[in-house]
Amino acid sequence: MEPVWLSFIVLGLGTMFLIGEMLVNTRGIFGVLGFGLVTLHFISYLSPYMVGISIVLYFVGLLCIFIDGKFLNDGTLTTLGLVSMLITVGMSSPSWQAGLYGISGVMVGAASSLLLLKAFPKRKMWDRITLLDRMTSESGYSTVNESYHELIGQIGETKTPLRPVGTMRLNDQDYSVVSNGEWLNKGEQVKVVDVDGTKILVKKF
Repeated sequence: MEPVWLSFIVLGLGTMFLIGEMLVNTRGIFGVLGFGLVTLHFISYLSPYMVGISIVLYFVGLLCIFIDGKFLNDGTLTTLGLVSMLITVGMSSPSWQAGLYGISGVMVGAASSLLLLKAFPKRKMWDRITLLDRMTSESGYSTVNESYHELIGQIGETKTPLRPVGTMRLNDQDYSVVSNGEWLNKGEQVKVVDVDGTKILVKKF
């Protein structure tokens, strides 16, 4: 693929579309576009046999990100998945320049995929993530109660990263909260914008 900077564009868009397919509902269009672009990158540099291996490793990384986002929410599998994708891209590149462009494209594409949440309808599966608080009151965690509605409009601080589920500290109590698809780091200020049953919805303040 010449010039080598095309790797940045192709893998950036491919990664953005593939992760975006998991975040927003585009009826598979983003998935097809992303798969085509990523495959184009590998075909340009590798033999047919290695193309298959590279695609498998790349999509294993994506699968790790998906599992972490839907079930675990602790960032571990997301990190491993991203590392797998970056190593696959780097090892498949014919030169260090192409590898650097490709790796940069994957990272920028992954970050840019979050912007799609502002332009397209979010997948319903992210709303189905359970927010039942499994922590005991002895551990300092709040149980579900009617006073949650009094939290609307108040400002707290994330005690754990929100992926998009996590824990917020507010009024010396810990609450399980969820952001509107946005990933937030530990220690960020968030505002409670809505309460629906056991679900406390927050956004970055």
